[in-house]
Amino acid sequence: MTPDHPYQIIDGEPPKMTAEERKFAYTPHGAARELFDCQDFEVLIEGPAGTGKTRAIWEKLHYIAGKYPGCRILACRKTRVSMTASVLVTFERDVVPPGHSILPGPGRAGRTEYVYPNGSVIVLGGLDNPERLFSSEYDIVAVFEATELTEDDWEKFFRAMRSHVVPYQQVIADCNPSYPSHWLNQRANTPGMTRLLSRHADNPFIDEHPETLDNLKRFTGTRRIRMFEGKWAAVEGQVYTEWDATEHLIKPFPIPKEWRRVRSIDFGVRNPTVCQWWALDGDDRAYLYRELYKSETLLSDIAKQIEALSEGEYIEGTVADHQGQERLIMQSVGLPTIAAKKDIPTGLEKVREMLRIREDGRPGLFIMRDCLVDRDGLLVEARRPWCTEQEIEAYVHAKTVDGRPIKEEPVKKDDHGMDAMRYFAMYINPVIASTLTLLGEKESKRPARAVEDEAAGEWLSVDNDDLFG
Repeated sequence: MTPDHPYQIIDGEPPKMTAEERKFAYTPHGAARELFDCQDFEVLIEGPAGTGKTRAIWEKLHYIAGKYPGCRILACRKTRVSMTASVLVTFERDVVPPGHSILPGPGRAGRTEYVYPNGSVIVLGGLDNPERLFSSEYDIVAVFEATELTEDDWEKFFRAMRSHVVPYQQVIADCNPSYPSHWLNQRANTPGMTRLLSRHADNPFIDEHPETLDNLKRFTGTRRIRMFEGKWAAVEGQVYTEWDATEHLIKPFPIPKEWRRVRSIDFGVRNPTVCQWWALDGDDRAYLYRELYKSETLLSDIAKQIEALSEGEYIEGTVADHQGQERLIMQSVGLPTIAAKKDIPTGLEKVREMLRIREDGRPGLFIMRDCLVDRDGLLVEARRPWCTEQEIEAYVHAKTVDGRPIKEEPVKKDDHGMDAMRYFAMYINPVIASTLTLLGEKESKRPARAVEDEAAGEWLSVDNDDLFG
């Protein structure tokens, strides 16, 4: 075995392997084996988390790149940046042996391709730069987390399948199940797409890491059904049924200077503290363009990070939960806050109004992809939501003892981003039609709403004796 020509184990193992060779030897099982054998044009490999889907795809791509000199392969997600700390780690850590000639060069964040000694190339990309992707020719395309795509995104790959170095062309999708009516699930029900069902038994490494299954078993409700049982399931009692990731998740773009900007904060200690940065365009559409989502972190440290991230921006106001001590900490670093209006039923309806599709065919609220500043490793390890986007589908109504949903009473669990979003909606909606100070003006000229709140004692001040009364 040489670094550039590792064993690719399909049927059994060779009689002698060193410990290093055995680490990178790969015997596909179940759906992974079916994927190696499959030559159909459209293929979906789906299943719960932890079944080895990502590695199976990378092993096939690596194998094809070595077998067919000069072939071109595309590996992508909805955004390129989302690959850096996820699927590229799997490839470089588990699939490619140390010392392989494709590894030198830029780090994962800056890498655009892996070039093989035989002239084959694995191109890395995201649909946030479609011109670069679709102007090229490929033999194989692999799309990780394909539920992030629209069906139009998916079909755009077809025009790029014209390299013809590999004897067959193939577009591979990988995903965990989502809701049953998702276009990918519906497409896989047609004869045009082959569906491969990946299960935990397919992953021999599960036995070496039993904590993986233990963590997945901790999921509850719909998340457990999808991520542990591997079933396409609708969210029962979902609060925001208007939410549609294909409509509400958008590509990031620079926020124009003249747009209004607002921060909203839900405080936590062991639970996450969430700070959201929102911008509003001239049509009063809201865009979540930055987010901090931090657990087990002192608020004083978070406040300093909020201040640093906001440098150079005019923030109209910071609406926050009511905890007096936390608001005082924010004030101490020069970040005064406005007490949130916490009427839950009204707040839920305000968010629904913003999520609904307007007459022009676009909703009133968007979340920019990859707006999270950085992932909280503790939350990731605990299999808990680590950004607002991950909370939305699991945000459900509480139930009575006999199982009936309680109208406008969400379950109080993993809802910190939802609370911050509701505070923002309650703050911004009463003043949408008001005459407001433009963002470029001096901070002393606060918007009418902020002035009214301050006059009413809502704007936190160190001198506010009523704060702890």
